[in-house]
Amino acid sequence: MSGLGTGGWSYLFLFLAGFCATQPWRYLGVFLSRGINEDAEILVWVRAVSTALVAGLVARMVLLPAGALASVPQNVRLGAFFLGICVFYLARKSLAAGVLSGAGALMLAQYFLMR
Repeated sequence: MSGLGTGGWSYLFLFLAGFCATQPWRYLGVFLSRGINEDAEILVWVRAVSTALVAGLVARMVLLPAGALASVPQNVRLGAFFLGICVFYLARKSLAAGVLSGAGALMLAQYFLMR
């Protein structure tokens, strides 16, 4: 069997398709937002709404998960969540450190629970 669906070519194709579908819009957004004031009232509102949406989605994932995450016990999900928050603040509000530590704790706990 040959073609794009085998080996690493399918991953390369998916990467390129995703890149080509999103990057031009990001560049256009950067270009069009050159003269916008960051402290404008509308942008403060947009940031608040987007932050609230992300917080709601995270809360839903932790408290009412769907799919494979539903098989993880709630105390494990809550522990990983709180660990991520603690690491976020301990690492001087590093989002990457908080997310990676929370996700890593969740994966490790689930790995050891499934043994």
